[in-house]
Amino acid sequence: MHSLNLSILISTLFLAAACQGNQAQDRKASVPSTESTWIKIEDFESDHPLVQWTLADTQNDTDPQIERPQVTEVRSEAMKDNHYLIKKPAPEGVIGNRKALSYRKLPRALQVGEVYTFYTRFNIEYFPNNHVFGLSNLEPAGINAQAYNALEPSLRITDKYESDGSKNNGQLMVRKGSVYDTINNPILEQKAQPLDPNTWYEVWYIVNNKPRAQGGQSYDVYLRGGPEFPQQQKVYSAADFRMQRELPLLYFLSNCNTGPKDNPYGNGGLRYDDLFMAPGLVLQAPHHE
Repeated sequence: MHSLNLSILISTLFLAAACQGNQAQDRKASVPSTESTWIKIEDFESDHPLVQWTLADTQNDTDPQIERPQVTEVRSEAMKDNHYLIKKPAPEGVIGNRKALSYRKLPRALQVGEVYTFYTRFNIEYFPNNHVFGLSNLEPAGINAQAYNALEPSLRITDKYESDGSKNNGQLMVRKGSVYDTINNPILEQKAQPLDPNTWYEVWYIVNNKPRAQGGQSYDVYLRGGPEFPQQQKVYSAADFRMQRELPLLYFLSNCNTGPKDNPYGNGGLRYDDLFMAPGLVLQAPHHE
């Protein structure tokens, strides 16, 4: 009798465990994606990390003329076994490079109708500066010809004056309509503070490449880093693609410039590291060797 009861108890325990396992699998299946789905674009740790990058200075007005004024190179982080990309429009003291383009083909195109998460770590060398980065649906000739208008989803960091006389202050910005808008602090229900130099930030931008008529050509932004965002926060919803061409997204693209020679913006650089992409909505950080 005791043996029978023990068998029933064991069977009951196994059945309960199996049910819990099935429920766990169901819960797991409901999660859009996990960190294992990340596809590496670039982490700058290979022997030749820039071999797949194109550097183009398409409006080089430097005087005296410098053939390739942009500074785009891989450097090693002090006291850490880590490499990153530093991008500056020109060396210190040089002005007149109006479009310093650096771009790399994505490991897979983001087709029309797809939603992908893009992840990047970035770090501001110093202000003043003027940087923008994001994704393009043009081929290299089109990127070189269109420059800023080659971008679709994009993120901007600058403290430059605008043509209307207003001054930016180093906040992270997104595209909204025909202008840029600053990100928000959802906890304080106000605009976010300027970004801190020499601080690594993580940004997730959820890119919806569906047609505009289906609610696409837009992106949401999540941020973590600095004293304002110690935890990941959604800082913008439904930013707009710049051109809304409704084409497959093909390249990661960054651009910066020194401004006009009579009123230069400055040469502060932007550091990039750990560029990844993943299908769907993925809000974990990628982990890799």
